[in-house]
Amino acid sequence: MLFNSLHFVAFFPIVVFTYFLLSHKYRWALLLLASYYFYICWKAEYIVLILVSTMVDFIIAKKIHKQENARKRKYLLYVSLALNLGVLFGFKYFNFVSDSLQTVLNSFNIFYNNQQFNVLLPVGISFYTFQTLSYTIDVYRRKTVPENHFGKFALYVSFFPQLVAGPIERANRLLPQFYKKYKFDYKRITSGLRLMFWGFFKKIVIADNLAEYVNMVYSHPSHFKGFVIIVATFFFAWQVYCDFSGYADIAVGSARILGFNLIDNFRRPYFSKSMSEFWRRWHISLMEWFKDYIYIPLGGNRVVKWQWYYNIIIVFFVSGLWHGAAWTFIIFGILNGFYIVFALITQSVRQKIRDLLGLETYPVLLKIIQSTTVVALFCFALIFFRSKNLDDAFSLISNLLHLDFAHPNIGFFGRTTVAINFTLIFILIGIHLIERTKKIEDYIGAKNKWLRWFVYYFMLLITLLLGNFGLKEFIYFQF
Repeated sequence: MLFNSLHFVAFFPIVVFTYFLLSHKYRWALLLLASYYFYICWKAEYIVLILVSTMVDFIIAKKIHKQENARKRKYLLYVSLALNLGVLFGFKYFNFVSDSLQTVLNSFNIFYNNQQFNVLLPVGISFYTFQTLSYTIDVYRRKTVPENHFGKFALYVSFFPQLVAGPIERANRLLPQFYKKYKFDYKRITSGLRLMFWGFFKKIVIADNLAEYVNMVYSHPSHFKGFVIIVATFFFAWQVYCDFSGYADIAVGSARILGFNLIDNFRRPYFSKSMSEFWRRWHISLMEWFKDYIYIPLGGNRVVKWQWYYNIIIVFFVSGLWHGAAWTFIIFGILNGFYIVFALITQSVRQKIRDLLGLETYPVLLKIIQSTTVVALFCFALIFFRSKNLDDAFSLISNLLHLDFAHPNIGFFGRTTVAINFTLIFILIGIHLIERTKKIEDYIGAKNKWLRWFVYYFMLLITLLLGNFGLKEFIYFQF
């Protein structure tokens, strides 16, 4: 079931209405059934994977907690890791590894019978797998106590607002909320509705309209040059942001209506002054997962410099691989890791340049230069993220160097669409400037009712006029 579907528009109010009618004692059961139904609407048989993952980690976590023998505790943890990551590998990475192995062996004239596992990738498998893994690892580290209520643990794994594209919630943050009794709160519900509406606006009005131009260019990478590729890549940067942060807003907003607080997954990332700051603001729940379960166990920054740089590259290599089983995603990840390592290595040199130019005396100008550089670097990495394969990516990069400022012949309506897209992006930038002090939904909520309703109706009108209602999937559903 897609958030941007009529099915969800009917489903969610029914769940909310029934939820507040029910006794607190049975609400978890309603939410669990609603969550399973939400997932089954996509592909019913894959609910088995969620059930298996849930049962495995529920049982193993309890055994780890009771076990005092360090060796046996570690063995149980490895069983959980092997089962969860094994399923993830089979569905998401087996074909990629098999194809890559065939390419390597063929280069040595060694013939290899390439095996393929031709099944549809389960929606959200990377998200709920990482969520259950964090639970088991935290129990192993004795940072959390295992959940005794199987139904509420199953709800933690499958909670429908964040099931298929996050945010990736930790057990010690979300599970206790299932025990709290939430009353119908008009203020909280209107706040959640505002956030959901803002998320729908970002997805339907901004992201899906930007997608039209992006798809035109990236579907025919050899047909375009220079400025056209720059515009398409810039548009994609905002498309993927509005698409994913729009989903996150709908997820957080719908959970808020029911009484639950989910983590904010984005904090105005395009206003970052460095790439390391950017990745602290982009897909926050995933990057915190990598920090806690990969970066810190590797030694983090508490090691010699070369090891520190290595740890950063490893984390971003895994990040790229998490996004997809393709060399384009791996290069995307490594490239972002390289940006951070390069910034660390050149930190003193860049500071001397800033001092020489006197940029510190113009903090606004310096921040604009830094943020623009961050966006430009991220956009370059996104060429690999968006391209279908490496050939397309290198073709786009090669054509990008031909600074041909001619616009493709897309007619009056095409040029109008480009102008509208730029206008929407600039409006979004303006809203982000407002959000330096307060979230936009809170900012609007604090105004008098006449201004609030004017904004609501105006946004509704813009949505009806400019909204792309083609029912496009969210980009991160494929991960």
